[in-house]
Amino acid sequence: MVQSQTQLISKDLPIGEFVERFSSVIDVLTDEGVHCVGCGASTFETIEQGLMSHGKSVEEVDEFINRVNNVYSEREASRVNNKPSDDLDVIITDKAAIKLKDILKSQNKESYSLRVQVLKGGCSGNKYGFQITDVINVDDKVYNVEGVKFLVDASSLKLLNGSKVDYVDSLQGAGFKISNPNAKKSCGCGESFN
Repeated sequence: MVQSQTQLISKDLPIGEFVERFSSVIDVLTDEGVHCVGCGASTFETIEQGLMSHGKSVEEVDEFINRVNNVYSEREASRVNNKPSDDLDVIITDKAAIKLKDILKSQNKESYSLRVQVLKGGCSGNKYGFQITDVINVDDKVYNVEGVKFLVDASSLKLLNGSKVDYVDSLQGAGFKISNPNAKKSCGCGESFN
């Protein structure tokens, strides 16, 4: 099969190097069930070995490599061609909204919102913060999804532009997760970035 463009991410790339060089698409790998991006094996285990140890066939590995390269190219183009500041946006998944609705209902705080923000700290310089609040600030962008509100302040929105806020529930833990195409570097757990 002849490929029309050079693929930067190959199946022979060690997972640790993948995490370091292509942090904006770590979520594509973890969505395949490979969550060992921060473990000791990631320094020598290749993407192919990681996927195959999680039951993927050779064909599925090749499909993944094509998909992750396409996603990386799209996210890089989005990052390079950053939208003007008044067009900054974040994607909130229905799954995240439904989970927030459940959480707020269980705490008798149905009228509250979830603040999504970028804070200083974490092993990569910035970290994501989530806070249930009843305060909406003047500079907040408000996202109404499935009957609940997500809030992002103006300074966080600049760093989160194009990001997806989702809710994941896996063996490694459950919680709100941000896939940020603007992150140049992130830790293996995906909770902090630069």
